[in-house]
Amino acid sequence: QAVPAGSHVRLNLQTGEREAKLPERENLKGDTREERRRKRLGKVDVDSNSFTSQELKKALAKMKESEKAERKVSKESSLFLKQCTVRKKFRPIEQLKEEFEKLNVKMETDYEIMVKLIRRFNSSASTLDEKVAALYDLEYYVHQV
Repeated sequence: QAVPAGSHVRLNLQTGEREAKLPERENLKGDTREERRRKRLGKVDVDSNSFTSQELKKALAKMKESEKAERKVSKESSLFLKQCTVRKKFRPIEQLKEEFEKLNVKMETDYEIMVKLIRRFNSSASTLDEKVAALYDLEYYVHQV
């Protein structure tokens, strides 16, 4: 059952029924029930036979658009928060390389290691055992990718 906006609604736990208390306003006392309904709903004609399929489609489209806009805003805000937390936890690779160079440690990316392994495999100076070892190592890195 639809109730007017601003009504107090409660669930009676003893009887299990929902109860509504209409708001007591001075300006509503003289109005008829239909006039109160029109005031509550604005310019909408509440006669169920008067809605056309086009009006219903437009109303549904507006609801979907507003829902999409709300989802987009919530996704953007959650994405921004995730990016902020990621930035706090991690540093850029260039900064890490500089810090490792200061410690005399050479840091290589997986890509750089894979290029070295391919060169070792293609090298004519490599022995058969070195080529097999390069293939095994390369298989490990390719499997990660």
